[in-house]
Amino acid sequence: MVTHYKCPNCGSDMAFDAASGKLSCPNCGRQDDIETFPEENIQQKFAPEEAKEYHCENCGAVLLTEAETTATHCSFCGAPVILADRLTGDLAPAKVIPFTISKDEAVAAFKKWTKNGRLTPRGFMNGDRIKKMTGMYVPFWLYDIDGKAEVAAIGTRMRTYQQGDTVITETDFYDVYREIDLSYLKVPADASEKMDDELMDKLEPYDYSDLKDFRMPYLAGFLAEKYDFDEDALFSRIESKIVPYIDTYIGSTISGYSTVSYTNKQINANKKKVYYTLFPVWMVYYDFENKEHTFAMNGQTGKVVGKPPISGGKVAAWFMGIAISTFAVLKTISYLVGGVLW
Repeated sequence: MVTHYKCPNCGSDMAFDAASGKLSCPNCGRQDDIETFPEENIQQKFAPEEAKEYHCENCGAVLLTEAETTATHCSFCGAPVILADRLTGDLAPAKVIPFTISKDEAVAAFKKWTKNGRLTPRGFMNGDRIKKMTGMYVPFWLYDIDGKAEVAAIGTRMRTYQQGDTVITETDFYDVYREIDLSYLKVPADASEKMDDELMDKLEPYDYSDLKDFRMPYLAGFLAEKYDFDEDALFSRIESKIVPYIDTYIGSTISGYSTVSYTNKQINANKKKVYYTLFPVWMVYYDFENKEHTFAMNGQTGKVVGKPPISGGKVAAWFMGIAISTFAVLKTISYLVGGVLW
């Protein structure tokens, strides 16, 4: 099913505007709330089966999409298109965080970010090599976790004192036991095979106060993907993600000992609730020295992540500066204490 949101004033295709949070018409400037958009202005064409080929209701062009695509643009007329039959049933998201950063704001923020790279090549820092910037909704699973941790350990407390010429160290041993209830809310994991997991993890955190019940108009004007991995396939990633936080919390409950040696540590995490959610991401493709570099920007907070190129000359100059500064400090100290530094 192909869906167009037609402007009630002029009939043009409307798209979601991140700045206002409304459907916006690029032709006449009309804006509508998603919740109250007139049903009669939503044009849909149903297909009997999911397919990779769709027809644009705006100009009649054939749209070729990948099976995972749920929102796109017509390559011919540019109209925002939502493939709604790919967002129903088990494929329907429960929640969405809408874009709050427009494309113009994203471009400006990325250019500013490139100038902060102290060790990047000079040509990279001008920020004018953006090849493409694409706004897309990336599928995530959000997990509410309940569980328990059972820990046994041996703690020691040492006391050292002197009797005459003898130094005595006394060590007391303690059995330590902890049983801890665990609760973590909305732990995210991206569910798209195309997205780099490390890149998506670094885009966190998102502000969950902006979570909204999913409505298809939020996708208008942006690309969107459906999930490749279901909630069960990604749960092991969630477990590995929360283990460091659990370890830190367990450690915080065992204090006052000189040493702690764990003899048993059992952590059982269980899914309490899972939400299929779409997160806003600006994907940035940047040309530099005949190579394309990929970056990502959180479409809600503006946080930019990625690996910029490093200038070998700047790195060498930085280390040289550290060496010269260190030598100067040592020489000053030597002079003050009356020594000689060779």
